[in-house]
Amino acid sequence: MLLIFRCLILAIMLLFVFMFGSLVCLVRPRHRNNVHMLAKMFSFAAPVLGIKVIVRNQAKKNDDPCVFLANHQNNFDIFTHTAAVPKGTVSLGKKSIAWMPFIGQIYWLTGNILLDRKNRGKAFDTMAEAAQKIKNKCLSIWMFPEGTRSQGRGLLPFKMGAFYTAISAGVPMVPVLASNQCHIKLNRWNNGVVLIEMMEPITTKGFDKSHVKELSARIHVQMTQKLALLNKEAQALMSKPMINRP
Repeated sequence: MLLIFRCLILAIMLLFVFMFGSLVCLVRPRHRNNVHMLAKMFSFAAPVLGIKVIVRNQAKKNDDPCVFLANHQNNFDIFTHTAAVPKGTVSLGKKSIAWMPFIGQIYWLTGNILLDRKNRGKAFDTMAEAAQKIKNKCLSIWMFPEGTRSQGRGLLPFKMGAFYTAISAGVPMVPVLASNQCHIKLNRWNNGVVLIEMMEPITTKGFDKSHVKELSARIHVQMTQKLALLNKEAQALMSKPMINRP
């Protein structure tokens, strides 16, 4: 019964988001804050799914452009990670999204960048385009360096695109980690806490493309350690009575 109720409420909310988002994006197509607006609206669904999302250290991020490095777990990312997406940020997604009815058109109209992963040459061109947008439009790029959903397997190996983009644009990288959310089930009333934390910016000054693998390996270790701490803390919060939770 709970599963049916949640799916119904979620469907109504998503329909409203898509309708309202479409109107706004048609009025101001590819505006720098479209992604932030829709992300916030998606994040409102988290309580409906029994998820308490706590975002930390977001205030430390200034308005300077950067490349966000977020861990990618499952489909619930759209309701959790979205709570941390700041203004002036667009994401990098697969080109195949553009062919999804309705969703693909909104994804493009919001200002996101589409990447053709099957064509290596075009993929590098897209990364160069992302770097130029960072420089010319003072935009930040939200990227999932794992390139695919981890589905509870921890932090997967990184692809190099995000690091090439940050170095080419000369901007820092900001890791954003969400604690484990693979326990979430739509037929369970309380799905616990998901902690989202923005780590300190990591400079790319003094680095060039020859340092990409070294830099990505170092950041992977840092993010893996932080994720383990967040998972442990989130698990402890889940075991506390609801009235004592932050």
